[in-house]
Amino acid sequence: MTDNYILTLTADDRVGLVAAVAGFLAEHEGFILDSQQYADLDQDRFFMRVEFKGAGAKFPASLDMLTEKFSVIGKQYALEWTLVSGAVKPNMVIAVSKGSHCLNDLLHRWKTGGLPANIVGVVSNHESLRDLTEWHGVAFHHFPATDDNRAEQEQAILDVMEQGQADYLILARYMQILSDDLSARLAGRCINIHHSFLPGFKGAKPYHRAHARGVKLIGATAHFVSAELDEGPIIEQAVERVDHRASVEEMIRIGRDIEAQVLAKAVKWAGEHRILLNGNRTVVFR
Repeated sequence: MTDNYILTLTADDRVGLVAAVAGFLAEHEGFILDSQQYADLDQDRFFMRVEFKGAGAKFPASLDMLTEKFSVIGKQYALEWTLVSGAVKPNMVIAVSKGSHCLNDLLHRWKTGGLPANIVGVVSNHESLRDLTEWHGVAFHHFPATDDNRAEQEQAILDVMEQGQADYLILARYMQILSDDLSARLAGRCINIHHSFLPGFKGAKPYHRAHARGVKLIGATAHFVSAELDEGPIIEQAVERVDHRASVEEMIRIGRDIEAQVLAKAVKWAGEHRILLNGNRTVVFR
């Protein structure tokens, strides 16, 4: 059975980009399974995701050969591009504190084959979720966090990522603010779930502030981490309607379900190479 391949690219917009990609695949007997593209007319940027497979003798025999041949197109059109095998799932490390709902949801989806990723480890500043993690057969790493050991604690997280060859760090209700240095090192590779509909109610205790403000919608936001708190490019959001009867505790209960679902979608799309950065925004080919 022939592997599927996924090509993603961004470039300054110009005539002929789609034709160049389609022509390359036709010339090498590639069969397009799915193709999506978007032109940001405000920024004059072009985005594309193509999933394809080989369909003839001219198709390159390996990913390396395919990459080498496509690099000619990449140079000609000044593309920022990646080409990966659809059979290879990205490796991910999950960071968590005490809240179990997002971690439990991701582990369950992964264990049952519903998450296109390899979870290679869980890191936490608390011991609370060790049993849950290890029950799923995933290594658990406890790194207590204090103001005095921030650099060492974050380096330990990076070490776990390096050992597991992790492509992403997923903050599944990890209640620590990453340093500017770590945020920069993981730019475009660290996804956080925030328990509000950003840009509203950034920071701590958003449900308490939402309740005090009398909001009628509460939500959750999955976004890439940046040095500015809760300001990174947004990947996915969802909301649920509430009314005057909802207490803070009820909002938190409702919010847990939203958070888990939103984060799972973002992780799934990352695993399928569907998210492209566009400045402080994202293009998500759902």
